[in-house]
Amino acid sequence: MPLVLAGRALAASVLIAICGAVGTPALAQPRLPTLGDGGDLTAGAERRLGDSIIRELYRDPDYIDDPVLVEYVQTQWLALLAAARARGELSPELDERFAWEVLLGRDRSVNAFALPGGYLGVHLGLIGVVASRDELASVLAHELSHVTQRHIARLMAQQSRQTPLMIGAMILGALAASKSPDAAQALAIGGQALVVQNQLNFSRDMEREADRVGYSLMAPAGFAPQGFVGMFDKLQQANRLNDNGSWPYLRSHPLTTQRIADMQSRLSPGASTLAPAPALEHAMVSARARVLSRPGVDVLRQWQAEPRSTGFAAQPAARRAGALYAAALAASQLRDHAGARALLAPLQAVVQGDAPAQRQVQLLAAELALAAGDVQAARQALSAGGGAASSPDRPTLLLRTQVLLRAGQAQDMAGPLQTWLATHPRDAGAWQLLASVWQAQGQVLRSVRAEAEAHAARYDYAAAVDRFKAGQDVARKGSAPADFVEASIIDTRLRAVEALAREQAQQAAER
Repeated sequence: MPLVLAGRALAASVLIAICGAVGTPALAQPRLPTLGDGGDLTAGAERRLGDSIIRELYRDPDYIDDPVLVEYVQTQWLALLAAARARGELSPELDERFAWEVLLGRDRSVNAFALPGGYLGVHLGLIGVVASRDELASVLAHELSHVTQRHIARLMAQQSRQTPLMIGAMILGALAASKSPDAAQALAIGGQALVVQNQLNFSRDMEREADRVGYSLMAPAGFAPQGFVGMFDKLQQANRLNDNGSWPYLRSHPLTTQRIADMQSRLSPGASTLAPAPALEHAMVSARARVLSRPGVDVLRQWQAEPRSTGFAAQPAARRAGALYAAALAASQLRDHAGARALLAPLQAVVQGDAPAQRQVQLLAAELALAAGDVQAARQALSAGGGAASSPDRPTLLLRTQVLLRAGQAQDMAGPLQTWLATHPRDAGAWQLLASVWQAQGQVLRSVRAEAEAHAARYDYAAAVDRFKAGQDVARKGSAPADFVEASIIDTRLRAVEALAREQAQQAAER
Protein backbone atom coordinates (compact mmCIF):
# COMPACT_ATOMS: atom_id res chain seq x y z
CA MET A 1 0.00 0.00 0.00
CA PRO A 2 2.08 2.96 -1.20
CA LEU A 3 1.97 5.99 1.05
CA VAL A 4 0.74 8.18 -1.77
CA LEU A 5 -2.27 5.89 -2.13
CA ALA A 6 -2.90 5.46 1.57
CA GLY A 7 -4.67 8.78 1.75
CA ARG A 8 -7.83 7.39 0.22
CA ALA A 9 -11.09 7.98 1.95
CA LEU A 10 -11.38 6.45 5.40
CA ALA A 11 -13.95 4.05 3.99
CA ALA A 12 -11.56 2.82 1.34
CA SER A 13 -8.82 2.11 3.88
CA VAL A 14 -11.07 -0.07 5.97
CA LEU A 15 -12.84 -1.85 3.14
CA ILE A 16 -9.56 -2.72 1.46
CA ALA A 17 -8.32 -4.14 4.74
CA ILE A 18 -11.39 -6.38 5.03
CA CYS A 19 -11.65 -7.70 1.51
CA GLY A 20 -8.22 -7.21 -0.07
CA ALA A 21 -6.95 -4.56 -2.43
CA VAL A 22 -8.97 -4.76 -5.62
CA GLY A 23 -6.96 -4.54 -8.79
CA THR A 24 -3.61 -5.17 -7.06
CA PRO A 25 -1.57 -8.26 -7.92
CA ALA A 26 -1.84 -10.83 -5.14
CA LEU A 27 1.89 -10.86 -4.45
CA ALA A 28 1.95 -7.10 -4.01
CA GLN A 29 -0.94 -6.89 -1.58
CA PRO A 30 -0.15 -5.91 2.01
CA ARG A 31 -1.00 -8.79 4.31
CA LEU A 32 -3.65 -7.52 6.67
CA PRO A 33 -5.40 -9.51 9.40
CA THR A 34 -8.87 -10.93 8.96
CA LEU A 35 -11.26 -9.13 11.26
CA GLY A 36 -14.52 -10.95 10.66
CA ASP A 37 -17.73 -9.09 11.37
CA GLY A 38 -17.31 -5.33 11.47
CA GLY A 39 -19.28 -5.10 14.68
CA ASP A 40 -16.58 -7.12 16.43
CA LEU A 41 -13.78 -4.65 15.73
CA THR A 42 -12.27 -4.27 19.17
CA ALA A 43 -9.62 -1.71 20.00
CA GLY A 44 -7.02 -4.49 19.96
CA ALA A 45 -8.13 -5.73 16.54
CA GLU A 46 -8.08 -2.21 15.15
CA ARG A 47 -4.54 -1.71 16.48
CA ARG A 48 -3.39 -4.94 14.82
CA LEU A 49 -4.95 -3.80 11.57
CA GLY A 50 -3.15 -0.47 11.86
CA ASP A 51 0.17 -2.17 12.64
CA SER A 52 -0.17 -4.27 9.49
CA ILE A 53 -0.87 -1.24 7.33
CA ILE A 54 1.97 0.74 8.89
CA ARG A 55 4.43 -2.09 8.27
CA GLU A 56 3.76 -1.65 4.56
CA LEU A 57 4.05 2.13 4.73
CA TYR A 58 7.45 1.93 6.42
CA ARG A 59 8.67 0.09 3.32
CA ASP A 60 7.34 2.70 0.94
CA PRO A 61 10.03 4.83 -0.74
CA ASP A 62 7.95 7.93 -0.01
CA TYR A 63 8.19 7.36 3.75
CA ILE A 64 10.48 9.91 5.38
CA ASP A 65 11.73 10.12 8.96
CA ASP A 66 12.92 13.71 9.04
CA PRO A 67 13.54 14.51 12.73
CA VAL A 68 12.70 18.23 12.40
CA LEU A 69 9.40 17.71 10.59
CA VAL A 70 8.40 14.68 12.66
CA GLU A 71 9.02 16.58 15.89
CA TYR A 72 7.01 19.58 14.70
CA VAL A 73 3.97 17.54 13.66
CA GLN A 74 4.21 15.09 16.56
CA THR A 75 4.33 17.96 19.07
CA GLN A 76 1.03 19.29 17.74
CA TRP A 77 -0.44 15.78 17.60
CA LEU A 78 0.45 15.12 21.25
CA ALA A 79 -0.99 18.48 22.36
CA LEU A 80 -4.28 17.60 20.68
CA LEU A 81 -4.19 14.13 22.25
CA ALA A 82 -3.76 15.70 25.68
CA ALA A 83 -6.75 17.96 25.01
CA ALA A 84 -8.87 15.00 23.87
CA ARG A 85 -7.87 13.12 27.00
CA ALA A 86 -8.74 16.05 29.26
CA ARG A 87 -12.12 16.60 27.57
CA GLY A 88 -13.10 12.94 27.79
CA GLU A 89 -13.05 12.44 24.02
CA LEU A 90 -10.33 9.79 24.32
CA SER A 91 -11.30 6.68 26.24
CA PRO A 92 -8.72 5.08 28.55
CA GLU A 93 -8.83 1.88 26.47
CA LEU A 94 -7.97 3.64 23.21
CA ASP A 95 -5.41 5.80 24.99
CA GLU A 96 -3.58 2.70 26.17
CA ARG A 97 -3.98 0.41 23.17
CA PHE A 98 -3.48 2.73 20.20
CA ALA A 99 -0.11 3.84 18.83
CA TRP A 100 -0.73 7.60 18.40
CA GLU A 101 2.12 7.94 15.93
CA VAL A 102 2.60 10.20 12.92
CA LEU A 103 4.15 9.05 9.64
CA LEU A 104 5.29 11.48 6.97
CA GLY A 105 5.33 10.94 3.22
CA ARG A 106 7.35 12.93 0.68
CA ASP A 107 4.37 13.31 -1.60
CA ARG A 108 3.74 16.91 -2.71
CA SER A 109 -0.03 16.48 -2.72
CA VAL A 110 -2.04 18.13 0.06
CA ASN A 111 -3.27 15.23 2.15
CA ALA A 112 -3.56 13.73 5.62
CA PHE A 113 -5.37 10.57 6.66
CA ALA A 114 -6.31 8.71 9.81
CA LEU A 115 -5.50 5.02 9.85
CA PRO A 116 -6.67 2.24 12.17
CA GLY A 117 -4.97 1.94 15.53
CA GLY A 118 -4.18 5.60 16.14
CA TYR A 119 -1.81 6.21 13.25
CA LEU A 120 -1.79 9.42 11.22
CA GLY A 121 -0.33 9.88 7.77
CA VAL A 122 0.69 13.37 6.64
CA HIS A 123 2.06 14.34 3.23
CA LEU A 124 4.78 16.97 3.08
CA GLY A 125 2.55 18.80 0.61
CA LEU A 126 0.13 19.60 3.43
CA ILE A 127 2.85 20.93 5.74
CA GLY A 128 4.19 23.01 2.88
CA VAL A 129 0.88 24.71 2.08
CA VAL A 130 -0.60 25.55 5.49
CA ALA A 131 0.02 29.15 6.52
CA SER A 132 0.23 28.58 10.27
CA ARG A 133 0.55 25.95 12.96
CA ASP A 134 -3.14 26.53 13.68
CA GLU A 135 -4.18 25.49 10.17
CA LEU A 136 -2.04 22.37 10.43
CA ALA A 137 -3.48 21.63 13.87
CA SER A 138 -7.02 21.89 12.48
CA VAL A 139 -6.31 19.05 10.05
CA LEU A 140 -4.65 16.95 12.76
CA ALA A 141 -7.55 17.59 15.14
CA HIS A 142 -10.06 16.52 12.50
CA GLU A 143 -8.17 13.31 11.74
CA LEU A 144 -7.64 12.58 15.44
CA SER A 145 -11.38 12.83 15.95
CA HIS A 146 -11.98 10.21 13.26
CA VAL A 147 -9.98 7.86 15.48
CA THR A 148 -11.30 8.83 18.91
CA GLN A 149 -14.91 8.63 17.70
CA ARG A 150 -14.28 5.08 16.39
CA HIS A 151 -15.37 5.95 12.87
CA ILE A 152 -13.50 2.97 11.46
CA ALA A 153 -15.32 0.53 13.75
CA ARG A 154 -18.65 2.23 13.06
CA LEU A 155 -18.06 2.11 9.33
CA MET A 156 -17.22 -1.58 9.42
CA ALA A 157 -20.32 -2.28 11.50
CA GLN A 158 -22.42 -0.69 8.77
CA GLN A 159 -20.65 -2.70 6.06
CA SER A 160 -21.40 -5.95 7.88
CA ARG A 161 -25.08 -5.38 7.14
CA GLN A 162 -24.47 -5.36 3.39
CA THR A 163 -24.12 -8.38 1.13
CA PRO A 164 -20.64 -9.30 -0.14
CA LEU A 165 -21.66 -8.14 -3.62
CA MET A 166 -22.62 -4.71 -2.33
CA ILE A 167 -19.45 -4.44 -0.26
CA GLY A 168 -17.44 -5.31 -3.36
CA ALA A 169 -19.21 -2.55 -5.28
CA MET A 170 -18.36 -0.02 -2.60
CA ILE A 171 -14.72 -1.12 -2.59
CA LEU A 172 -14.55 -0.57 -6.33
CA GLY A 173 -16.25 2.79 -5.93
CA ALA A 174 -13.89 3.89 -3.16
CA LEU A 175 -10.83 2.83 -5.13
CA ALA A 176 -12.09 4.52 -8.27
CA ALA A 177 -12.86 7.70 -6.34
CA SER A 178 -9.22 7.93 -5.30
CA LYS A 179 -8.29 8.23 -8.98
CA SER A 180 -11.36 9.47 -10.84
CA PRO A 181 -14.61 10.77 -9.35
CA ASP A 182 -16.30 10.15 -12.70
CA ALA A 183 -15.33 6.49 -12.62
CA ALA A 184 -16.72 6.15 -9.13
CA GLN A 185 -20.00 7.72 -10.21
CA ALA A 186 -20.24 5.31 -13.13
CA LEU A 187 -20.01 2.37 -10.74
CA ALA A 188 -22.91 3.64 -8.61
CA ILE A 189 -25.68 2.19 -10.76
CA GLY A 190 -28.61 -0.12 -10.21
CA GLY A 191 -28.76 -1.80 -6.81
CA GLN A 192 -25.27 -0.58 -5.91
CA ALA A 193 -26.31 3.07 -6.18
CA LEU A 194 -28.37 3.02 -2.99
CA VAL A 195 -25.59 1.35 -1.03
CA VAL A 196 -22.99 3.83 -2.24
CA GLN A 197 -25.29 6.74 -1.42
CA ASN A 198 -25.86 5.38 2.09
CA GLN A 199 -22.10 5.12 2.50
CA LEU A 200 -21.60 8.71 1.35
CA ASN A 201 -24.26 9.95 3.77
CA PHE A 202 -22.62 8.08 6.62
CA SER A 203 -19.25 9.58 5.67
CA ARG A 204 -20.71 13.09 5.68
CA ASP A 205 -22.01 12.48 9.19
CA MET A 206 -18.51 11.38 10.17
CA GLU A 207 -17.01 14.50 8.64
CA ARG A 208 -19.37 16.77 10.56
CA GLU A 209 -18.67 14.93 13.80
CA ALA A 210 -14.91 15.09 13.23
CA ASP A 211 -15.26 18.83 12.55
CA ARG A 212 -17.21 19.40 15.75
CA VAL A 213 -14.99 17.32 18.02
CA GLY A 214 -11.79 18.50 16.36
CA TYR A 215 -12.79 22.15 16.71
CA SER A 216 -13.44 21.65 20.42
CA LEU A 217 -9.83 20.47 20.89
CA MET A 218 -8.14 23.48 19.33
CA ALA A 219 -8.22 26.06 22.14
CA PRO A 220 -7.53 23.56 24.97
CA ALA A 221 -4.50 22.32 23.00
CA GLY A 222 -3.16 25.85 22.61
CA PHE A 223 -4.20 26.54 19.02
CA ALA A 224 -6.33 29.31 17.56
CA PRO A 225 -9.73 27.93 16.45
CA GLN A 226 -9.53 30.30 13.48
CA GLY A 227 -7.14 27.74 12.02
CA PHE A 228 -10.17 25.62 11.12
CA VAL A 229 -11.74 28.51 9.21
CA GLY A 230 -8.48 29.35 7.46
CA MET A 231 -7.96 25.76 6.37
CA PHE A 232 -11.53 25.49 5.13
CA ASP A 233 -10.99 28.66 3.09
CA LYS A 234 -7.93 27.08 1.48
CA LEU A 235 -9.84 23.90 0.67
CA GLN A 236 -12.74 25.89 -0.74
CA GLN A 237 -10.44 27.93 -2.98
CA ALA A 238 -8.79 24.75 -4.25
CA ASN A 239 -12.22 23.26 -4.89
CA ARG A 240 -13.25 26.27 -6.98
CA LEU A 241 -10.10 25.93 -9.06
CA ASN A 242 -11.16 22.42 -10.13
CA ASP A 243 -8.80 20.19 -8.19
CA ASN A 244 -6.17 18.80 -10.55
CA GLY A 245 -5.17 15.95 -8.27
CA SER A 246 -2.77 17.84 -6.02
CA TRP A 247 -5.41 18.16 -3.29
CA PRO A 248 -6.60 14.56 -2.66
CA TYR A 249 -7.73 15.67 0.80
CA LEU A 250 -10.70 17.27 -0.96
CA ARG A 251 -11.81 13.94 -2.38
CA SER A 252 -11.59 11.99 0.87
CA HIS A 253 -12.98 14.91 2.91
CA PRO A 254 -15.53 16.63 0.64
CA LEU A 255 -16.42 20.19 1.63
CA THR A 256 -20.01 21.31 1.96
CA THR A 257 -21.40 24.77 2.58
CA GLN A 258 -22.91 23.43 5.80
CA ARG A 259 -19.51 22.35 7.12
CA ILE A 260 -17.94 25.71 6.30
CA ALA A 261 -20.82 27.67 7.83
CA ASP A 262 -20.76 25.49 10.94
CA MET A 263 -17.08 26.22 11.58
CA GLN A 264 -17.58 29.95 11.07
CA SER A 265 -20.56 30.00 13.42
CA ARG A 266 -18.55 28.38 16.21
CA LEU A 267 -16.25 31.37 16.53
CA SER A 268 -17.08 33.68 19.41
CA PRO A 269 -19.31 36.65 18.46
CA GLY A 270 -17.15 39.48 17.23
CA ALA A 271 -14.06 37.28 16.95
CA SER A 272 -11.95 37.72 13.86
CA THR A 273 -12.03 34.88 11.36
CA LEU A 274 -8.35 35.53 10.66
CA ALA A 275 -5.81 33.25 12.31
CA PRO A 276 -2.82 34.78 14.10
CA ALA A 277 0.11 35.77 11.94
CA PRO A 278 2.34 32.81 11.06
CA ALA A 279 5.25 32.24 13.40
CA LEU A 280 8.80 32.35 12.08
CA GLU A 281 9.35 28.73 13.12
CA HIS A 282 6.32 27.56 11.17
CA ALA A 283 7.42 29.48 8.09
CA MET A 284 10.75 27.66 8.14
CA VAL A 285 9.29 24.23 8.86
CA SER A 286 6.82 24.70 6.03
CA ALA A 287 9.69 25.71 3.73
CA ARG A 288 11.62 22.60 4.78
CA ALA A 289 8.67 20.40 3.84
CA ARG A 290 8.49 21.97 0.40
CA VAL A 291 12.18 21.43 -0.28
CA LEU A 292 12.24 17.84 0.99
CA SER A 293 9.25 16.89 -1.16
CA ARG A 294 11.62 16.68 -4.16
CA PRO A 295 10.16 19.43 -6.34
CA GLY A 296 12.87 19.15 -9.01
CA VAL A 297 16.11 20.95 -9.84
CA ASP A 298 14.47 23.90 -11.61
CA VAL A 299 12.23 24.65 -8.64
CA LEU A 300 15.14 24.37 -6.22
CA ARG A 301 17.07 26.89 -8.30
CA GLN A 302 14.12 29.28 -8.25
CA TRP A 303 13.90 29.04 -4.47
CA GLN A 304 17.64 29.56 -4.11
CA ALA A 305 17.39 32.75 -6.16
CA GLU A 306 14.30 34.19 -4.42
CA PRO A 307 16.17 36.16 -1.70
CA ARG A 308 17.88 38.11 -4.49
CA SER A 309 14.59 39.19 -6.06
CA THR A 310 13.47 42.82 -6.16
CA GLY A 311 11.50 43.90 -3.13
CA PHE A 312 12.45 40.86 -1.05
CA ALA A 313 13.65 43.00 1.86
CA ALA A 314 10.20 44.58 2.16
CA GLN A 315 8.46 41.24 2.65
CA PRO A 316 7.09 40.33 6.13
CA ALA A 317 9.57 38.65 8.45
CA ALA A 318 7.87 35.24 8.26
CA ARG A 319 7.92 35.35 4.47
CA ARG A 320 11.61 36.23 4.44
CA ALA A 321 12.47 33.58 7.04
CA GLY A 322 10.74 30.85 5.04
CA ALA A 323 12.29 31.96 1.76
CA LEU A 324 15.81 32.20 3.19
CA TYR A 325 15.47 28.79 4.85
CA ALA A 326 14.21 27.24 1.61
CA ALA A 327 17.00 28.93 -0.36
CA ALA A 328 19.73 27.64 1.96
CA LEU A 329 18.39 24.08 2.03
CA ALA A 330 17.82 24.11 -1.73
CA ALA A 331 21.38 25.33 -2.31
CA SER A 332 22.70 22.50 -0.16
CA GLN A 333 20.70 19.95 -2.13
CA LEU A 334 22.09 21.46 -5.32
CA ARG A 335 25.55 21.01 -3.75
CA ASP A 336 26.22 24.72 -3.71
CA HIS A 337 27.56 24.53 -0.18
CA ALA A 338 29.16 27.97 -0.23
CA GLY A 339 25.89 29.52 -1.38
CA ALA A 340 23.98 27.68 1.34
CA ARG A 341 26.40 28.88 4.01
CA ALA A 342 26.15 32.48 2.78
CA LEU A 343 22.37 32.47 3.31
CA LEU A 344 22.66 31.61 7.00
CA ALA A 345 23.73 35.10 8.13
CA PRO A 346 20.68 36.95 6.73
CA LEU A 347 18.43 34.17 8.05
CA GLN A 348 19.92 34.50 11.53
CA ALA A 349 19.32 38.26 11.38
CA VAL A 350 15.63 37.76 10.57
CA VAL A 351 15.01 35.35 13.46
CA GLN A 352 17.02 37.25 16.06
CA GLY A 353 15.20 37.19 19.41
CA ASP A 354 12.82 34.34 18.47
CA ALA A 355 14.07 31.28 20.38
CA PRO A 356 12.13 28.55 18.50
CA ALA A 357 13.14 30.04 15.17
CA GLN A 358 16.77 30.42 16.26
CA ARG A 359 16.84 26.74 17.20
CA GLN A 360 15.66 25.80 13.71
CA VAL A 361 18.42 27.92 12.17
CA GLN A 362 21.05 26.28 14.38
CA LEU A 363 19.87 22.82 13.36
CA LEU A 364 19.91 23.90 9.73
CA ALA A 365 23.44 25.31 10.08
CA ALA A 366 24.67 21.98 11.47
CA GLU A 367 22.88 20.06 8.73
CA LEU A 368 24.36 22.23 5.98
CA ALA A 369 27.85 21.96 7.45
CA LEU A 370 27.59 18.18 7.68
CA ALA A 371 26.39 17.98 4.07
CA ALA A 372 29.43 20.06 3.07
CA GLY A 373 31.76 17.75 4.98
CA ASP A 374 32.70 20.42 7.53
CA VAL A 375 32.39 18.38 10.71
CA GLN A 376 33.95 21.05 12.92
CA ALA A 377 31.44 23.69 11.78
CA ALA A 378 28.60 21.24 12.36
CA ARG A 379 29.79 20.61 15.92
CA GLN A 380 30.07 24.33 16.58
CA ALA A 381 26.54 24.94 15.30
CA LEU A 382 25.14 22.27 17.61
CA SER A 383 27.12 23.63 20.56
CA ALA A 384 25.69 27.09 19.88
CA GLY A 385 22.23 25.60 20.21
CA GLY A 386 22.78 24.88 23.89
CA GLY A 387 21.13 22.00 25.73
CA ALA A 388 22.78 19.15 27.55
CA ALA A 389 24.42 16.59 25.30
CA SER A 390 23.15 13.84 27.60
CA SER A 391 19.45 14.67 27.17
CA PRO A 392 18.82 16.59 23.93
CA ASP A 393 15.68 16.70 21.82
CA ARG A 394 15.39 14.12 19.06
CA PRO A 395 16.57 16.29 16.12
CA THR A 396 19.63 17.41 18.07
CA LEU A 397 20.34 13.91 19.39
CA LEU A 398 20.25 12.26 15.97
CA LEU A 399 22.11 15.05 14.19
CA ARG A 400 24.83 15.20 16.86
CA THR A 401 25.27 11.43 16.57
CA GLN A 402 25.63 11.69 12.79
CA VAL A 403 28.20 14.46 13.15
CA LEU A 404 30.27 12.57 15.72
CA LEU A 405 30.10 9.36 13.68
CA ARG A 406 31.55 11.30 10.76
CA ALA A 407 34.29 12.60 13.08
CA GLY A 408 34.99 9.13 14.46
CA GLN A 409 34.15 10.32 17.98
CA ALA A 410 30.65 8.96 18.61
CA GLN A 411 31.51 6.79 21.60
CA ASP A 412 29.89 9.26 24.00
CA MET A 413 26.55 9.08 22.14
CA ALA A 414 25.73 5.48 23.10
CA GLY A 415 24.49 6.58 26.53
CA PRO A 416 22.19 9.40 25.33
CA LEU A 417 20.76 7.17 22.60
CA GLN A 418 20.04 4.38 25.08
CA THR A 419 18.41 6.87 27.44
CA TRP A 420 16.19 8.10 24.62
CA LEU A 421 15.27 4.58 23.53
CA ALA A 422 14.31 3.62 27.07
CA THR A 423 11.30 5.92 26.70
CA HIS A 424 10.94 5.71 22.89
CA PRO A 425 11.50 2.00 22.14
CA ARG A 426 9.81 2.18 18.73
CA ASP A 427 12.19 4.81 17.35
CA ALA A 428 13.73 2.80 14.52
CA GLY A 429 15.94 5.69 13.41
CA ALA A 430 17.53 5.98 16.85
CA TRP A 431 18.08 2.20 17.01
CA GLN A 432 19.81 2.28 13.63
CA LEU A 433 22.13 5.08 14.73
CA LEU A 434 22.90 3.23 17.96
CA ALA A 435 23.84 0.22 15.83
CA SER A 436 26.29 2.42 13.92
CA VAL A 437 27.76 3.78 17.16
CA TRP A 438 28.29 0.28 18.56
CA GLN A 439 29.76 -0.90 15.25
CA ALA A 440 32.24 1.98 15.24
CA GLN A 441 33.40 0.88 18.69
CA GLY A 442 33.82 -2.74 17.67
CA GLN A 443 30.82 -3.83 19.78
CA VAL A 444 29.50 -6.20 17.11
CA LEU A 445 27.02 -8.07 19.30
CA ARG A 446 25.39 -4.89 20.56
CA SER A 447 25.31 -3.47 17.04
CA VAL A 448 23.51 -6.53 15.69
CA ARG A 449 20.92 -6.36 18.47
CA ALA A 450 20.27 -2.67 17.77
CA GLU A 451 19.74 -3.51 14.09
CA ALA A 452 17.25 -6.19 15.10
CA GLU A 453 15.39 -3.73 17.33
CA ALA A 454 15.19 -1.26 14.44
CA HIS A 455 13.43 -3.89 12.31
CA ALA A 456 11.10 -4.81 15.17
CA ALA A 457 10.20 -1.15 15.69
CA ARG A 458 8.87 -1.11 12.13
CA TYR A 459 6.95 -4.36 12.60
CA ASP A 460 9.27 -6.27 10.27
CA TYR A 461 9.47 -9.18 12.66
CA ALA A 462 10.92 -11.64 10.15
CA ALA A 463 13.93 -9.39 9.54
CA ALA A 464 14.27 -8.80 13.29
CA VAL A 465 14.35 -12.56 13.93
CA ASP A 466 17.12 -12.93 11.33
CA ARG A 467 19.25 -10.28 13.04
CA PHE A 468 18.67 -11.69 16.52
CA LYS A 469 19.75 -15.11 15.25
CA ALA A 470 22.80 -13.49 13.69
CA GLY A 471 23.55 -12.09 17.13
CA GLN A 472 23.32 -15.57 18.63
CA ASP A 473 25.80 -16.80 16.01
CA VAL A 474 28.19 -13.97 16.88
CA ALA A 475 27.96 -14.84 20.58
CA ARG A 476 28.50 -18.58 19.96
CA LYS A 477 31.43 -18.21 17.58
CA GLY A 478 33.22 -15.81 19.86
CA SER A 479 34.03 -13.48 16.97
CA ALA A 480 33.37 -10.54 19.30
CA PRO A 481 34.35 -9.83 22.91
CA ALA A 482 32.19 -11.84 25.30
CA ASP A 483 29.13 -9.94 26.50
CA PHE A 484 27.01 -12.42 28.42
CA VAL A 485 24.40 -9.85 29.45
CA GLU A 486 23.88 -8.78 25.84
CA ALA A 487 23.70 -12.41 24.70
CA SER A 488 21.03 -13.08 27.32
CA ILE A 489 19.02 -10.06 26.16
CA ILE A 490 19.22 -11.30 22.57
CA ASP A 491 17.92 -14.74 23.58
CA THR A 492 14.99 -13.22 25.45
CA ARG A 493 14.11 -10.75 22.71
CA LEU A 494 14.38 -13.45 20.04
CA ARG A 495 11.74 -15.57 21.76
CA ALA A 496 9.42 -12.58 22.11
CA VAL A 497 9.82 -11.45 18.49
CA GLU A 498 9.48 -15.00 17.17
CA ALA A 499 6.08 -15.15 18.85
CA LEU A 500 5.10 -11.88 17.18
CA ALA A 501 6.38 -13.17 13.83
CA ARG A 502 4.26 -16.33 14.16
CA GLU A 503 1.19 -14.25 14.96
CA GLN A 504 1.93 -12.02 11.97
CA ALA A 505 2.32 -15.05 9.69
CA GLN A 506 -0.91 -16.58 10.99
CA GLN A 507 -2.82 -13.40 10.27
CA ALA A 508 -1.41 -13.38 6.74
CA ALA A 509 -2.41 -17.03 6.20
CA GLU A 510 -5.98 -16.32 7.31
CA ARG A 511 -6.54 -13.72 4.62
